[in-house]
Amino acid sequence: MNGLTIPALALSAGVAGGAMNALAGGGTFATMPALIAIGLPANVANATSNIALLPGAATSAHAFRRELTGVGGVPIVTLSAITFVGGLIGATLLAWTPTRLFDFIVPWLLLFAMVVLAAGPRAADALRARITIRPGVLMTMQGLLGIYGGYFGGGIGMMTTALYGLLAGASPRAMFAPRTLMLAVANGAAAIVFILAGLVAWGAAIPMLIGGIAGGWLGAHIGKRLKPLHIRIWTLLVTAATTAVFFYRAYG
Repeated sequence: MNGLTIPALALSAGVAGGAMNALAGGGTFATMPALIAIGLPANVANATSNIALLPGAATSAHAFRRELTGVGGVPIVTLSAITFVGGLIGATLLAWTPTRLFDFIVPWLLLFAMVVLAAGPRAADALRARITIRPGVLMTMQGLLGIYGGYFGGGIGMMTTALYGLLAGASPRAMFAPRTLMLAVANGAAAIVFILAGLVAWGAAIPMLIGGIAGGWLGAHIGKRLKPLHIRIWTLLVTAATTAVFFYRAYG
């Protein structure tokens, strides 16, 4: 690729990723393949994607600020603190993971995210019909999501959507604000570690970051008008396609 193609590709992927994160999560499914196509190792691509999408996630969270509320009886401040600590732990684990090992792990993480999202509504209905979920369970799972978000982040928005529906019975529309904030918090915690570890390719991160801001703002405003079913179908299609590509890349 020439000197102009790389920034253009990074910028376009940033717009797509920022918009996807605002709508239902999964922005990494747009940004990471683009960064790998540029020639970055998977772990560097993941860290760079995290940095690039952080401002967009923050922009989206700001757009939803009037709708922020606790989830399942747990205050939003508590969920944010848990997510931040988890993000630091997950990002540290990524910094210690060899590049080749990460290449083989990524497709399975993507597949897990896709399965959780696809089964979320049905599993939530079945679970709520049988047991009552207590706040402690939600906080524990939020901590695990924070670790996952710091380590990889692919599909964390979708997994958070599934988690809140499963454990708190929240509707997809009601999840927009808290889910978007959790994404920004996890990315922010991971960014601290990635920058200190020198895992960020700034030449691609900066144009992608600019695109992510624009995409995050656009996606947040579009999301206020879209039907939950349309968002869900789009997210599943993107997740399935990206998962197939990463499995072929690792094992094909």
